[in-house]
Amino acid sequence: MLRQTAVNICIATGMTLVVLTAGIDLSVGSILALCGAVAAGLLKNGIALQSSDTYIGFTILGVILAALIIGGLLGWFNGFVITKFKVPPFVATLAMLTIARGFTMLYTKGQPISNLGPDFAFIGAGSFLGIPVPVWIAAIVVLVAVIITRQTRLGRYIYAIGGNETAARFSGINISKVKMIVYSLAGAMAAVGGIIVTSRLDSAQPNAGASYELDAIAAVVIGGTSLSGGRGTILGTVMGAIIIGVLNNGLVLLNVSPFWQQVVKGGVILLAVIIDKLDKKE
Repeated sequence: MLRQTAVNICIATGMTLVVLTAGIDLSVGSILALCGAVAAGLLKNGIALQSSDTYIGFTILGVILAALIIGGLLGWFNGFVITKFKVPPFVATLAMLTIARGFTMLYTKGQPISNLGPDFAFIGAGSFLGIPVPVWIAAIVVLVAVIITRQTRLGRYIYAIGGNETAARFSGINISKVKMIVYSLAGAMAAVGGIIVTSRLDSAQPNAGASYELDAIAAVVIGGTSLSGGRGTILGTVMGAIIIGVLNNGLVLLNVSPFWQQVVKGGVILLAVIIDKLDKKE
């Protein structure tokens, strides 16, 4: 269960940071797919520079860093568009969802990149001290996010912006800088999820990560984070992700149709948002 939930925990943790600023990121699933595909492609094929007859190979650490950088840059671009051009987060990240998915199809030519080797597969399928490696990775991501939100100035700024952006601006907080950092972190955490998914499947699928953003948003709102921003915790999101994981597994074990599963998850998200709105009115 935890191995299956680890990817959503990573994505939802980044989503929580975004939602705390009263934003939203619909592009995390596509960023996951693109970063996973790039990691697989670099690991298997490297970079061949035909003009200079040069070949650049990549180690596992190298492809992980490359994926994290790409994810962070795509997230930064989301934040840049949102803050520089005042584009609503919903629209900006929806555009990135399509752009990143298109780049994934172009990079993979619509075909999976497979047979990545046992060392890379260990990331998604291996265990350390009896605990699956993806769970360790998710725990590290959560720990970093908890430290950011509870122990750093950035965390205080995130909550301040979500609570009242105008007041935060008058307090001297650089709103644009904080938002770009937050969206960059969300992109990097989506890249972590992409590495886990690609490693676990031993293949980078062009359509990987489809609808993952919905599960992430569901985990965030079920975990008690307000979509209006300024209120919520990372640990609450972890609990929300586990609940979504249990729900998904339960529906599968009950042989519920995949189409009805989407209906149920959509209803859960709607119910969580309604409860949040009613709670705020009280």
